[in-house]
Amino acid sequence: MTDTAPPASTSKAASGRWTFQWKELYDEVITSGLCTGCAGCVIACPHDVIGYKHEPGAYKPYHLEDELGVANCIHGEKGCTSCTRACPRFRAWETEADEHLFGRTREADEISGIYKDILLVRASDDGVYERGQDGGLVSAILIWCLENDIIDGALVSMLEGDAAGWKARPGVATNAEEVLAGAGSRYTYSANTVAFTEARERGLENLALVGMSCQTSIAPVMWHRKVGKVSRPIKLNIGLLCSKSFDDSLFDELFWLKYGLAKEDIVKMNIKGVFQVWMRNGDYHEINLKECHAWTREGCNLCPDFAAEHADISTGGIGEQTDWTLTVVRTDLGRAIIEAMISDGVIETRPGDDDPGAIKLMHRLAAKSRERWPSWANPEARVGITSKA
Repeated sequence: MTDTAPPASTSKAASGRWTFQWKELYDEVITSGLCTGCAGCVIACPHDVIGYKHEPGAYKPYHLEDELGVANCIHGEKGCTSCTRACPRFRAWETEADEHLFGRTREADEISGIYKDILLVRASDDGVYERGQDGGLVSAILIWCLENDIIDGALVSMLEGDAAGWKARPGVATNAEEVLAGAGSRYTYSANTVAFTEARERGLENLALVGMSCQTSIAPVMWHRKVGKVSRPIKLNIGLLCSKSFDDSLFDELFWLKYGLAKEDIVKMNIKGVFQVWMRNGDYHEINLKECHAWTREGCNLCPDFAAEHADISTGGIGEQTDWTLTVVRTDLGRAIIEAMISDGVIETRPGDDDPGAIKLMHRLAAKSRERWPSWANPEARVGITSKA
């Protein structure tokens, strides 16, 4: 990771034109430690020259062509700028996304981002509630939006091969069965945006993106920077509250080697101050989170966004009400969907103030995440933070 600042803090060249390409992205984001592995640049590349691997120790984009080496792109030298336009960690990404979504930038006291409402929500349908995570809200939203023709597909996290393997992969859900097949938390990383290619091949035109906080900034950044048609199908943005994700090697190198917990026998996981693990035989285990830190995915180390600040709806299972989802409604679209679902009786809601500890915890974790953003990078993500990087 570099300890020097990027050559400029603005998002446009002196000419007023956007001229930044893979060369700048590689230098300022990918090799500096800012890259989260969100794969926005991968799906935006019109020449298909950016690769991506879902493998332990990887989860980063890389250049596929040899002409100018790994650090430069022949298409970029000819004027292609799609990768930097799509990157939610390049230059003034936070203020640009804020302006696009909310018409203003975040204030210092809005440490968890701009929002309209905070609610506690859970699915009314017992099947959705049981198979979902912490109240099943995300599954309920996707199913309702599919059934009401708001979307025709969702970019989500699935399980690779046998569901017992716990290897997350990007996938496309187009019906309730597929939504529920991908329900639940894995705590390892899946760049759900990569499934955009599959969605496009299947002719899907109206998509929801369910992603960790870094992924939910992709769409508004692309829209603001006019990256092109790749941004248009993403109609709904659902963000997952996230302080970090873990490398897949966590299962073999910690859970199995130290505790004898075989990943194929794990049926459910959660994090509530500790890493909670439920096994197929009914056993329950708790693992101290400090033991898991060594397996933190590299792309999470400098991420400043715990609260998925650029989603339409941000959700997470934090606080005392473990069977309800803390739900942060941020945009007009997010509010319209929640209100319509309440009207249709598919979700139950309570005021967020019923669990003040959850709201306090969200703000505390949001501040802690923002403190990770380095002082040499674009300063907007550190607004409201006074401690040094």
